Amino acid sequence: MSFSVAVKAKNSTLISLMRFFSVSSAASSSSSSIVSLNPSGRLQQTLAGCVEVKGKSLHSGKLSTVKLLPEIAGAGRYFEFRSRSIPASIEFAQESPLCTTLLKDGLKIRTVEHLLSALEAKGVDNCRIQIESEGLDDREVEVPILDGSAKEWVGAIEQVGVNLAQNHVGESVEKMVAHLNKPVHVCKNDSFVAAFPAIETRVTCGIDFPQVPAIGCQWFSWKPLHDSSFEKDIAPSRTFCVYEEVERMREAGLIKGGSLENAIVCSAERGWMNPTLRFDNEPCRHKILDLIGDLSLVARGGNGGLPMAHIVAFKAGHALHTDLARLLTID
Repeated sequence: MSFSVAVKAKNSTLISLMRFFSVSSAASSSSSSIVSLNPSGRLQQTLAGCVEVKGKSLHSGKLSTVKLLPEIAGAGRYFEFRSRSIPASIEFAQESPLCTTLLKDGLKIRTVEHLLSALEAKGVDNCRIQIESEGLDDREVEVPILDGSAKEWVGAIEQVGVNLAQNHVGESVEKMVAHLNKPVHVCKNDSFVAAFPAIETRVTCGIDFPQVPAIGCQWFSWKPLHDSSFEKDIAPSRTFCVYEEVERMREAGLIKGGSLENAIVCSAERGWMNPTLRFDNEPCRHKILDLIGDLSLVARGGNGGLPMAHIVAFKAGHALHTDLARLLTID
């Protein structure tokens, strides 16, 4: 399969993968035997300055403000809300509909995946993320959706730049990254996320919407060829939804802040309602954006989140992404 190009889904490929899953026992193995933490050859980094971003949230519709600040090496990435610290770590991830949520001490940070995807991909290993809601008594807050992609988060990071991080005694710290020792997977019905040992990091995603011909079945494979790969190939891809499902989601209390300005919407009968797409396979690319953000939760102490592995996902969502992240976490 070629990298950074769209590829067609092949039934034989899916069947082979599912046969592998049926005989693999990796999912029941202990996480310590699945991965090992090895030097990446790079030093931990942080932001060179502070930057603030404001915007409307997708699900609650409320306004929120995010301020990104530098942090020392070893601190990792974490949110500050109501004077409490909530690490951007898988142990605090909570299953929630259509987004990834962090929960600690009764405080929730929702829709963290786009911001964390940008921080992970741009090498911001240590970051203090202050977030505020417009409601003074709110016990939960949501990261602004902006235009539905990670483009503005990448722009904010590049506005201030990235520096080497130093620890509390002024020393640089090597960045470690998880290496996969054997294949592992999680699945539900015909949806799955699998990780295979590899000498480089790459992510392949597939989606299938047979009821929506304009989306249909898409595959895209990506690897970080250079520093701007994420910025050009993944970050601009926006979140998407099916028009016929909008009313149901709103009745469930979701997407109160959703609009044609922060999502691409596709109708089963009429096709895309707010073209032009940024990529022919923009929905599939957005799935990779989400997956990178969710797997960033593997990171601890300023080390890498996205593992040295080939990640393959099909019809997966945040719940399966975070299930895989738990398997890849070293205790």
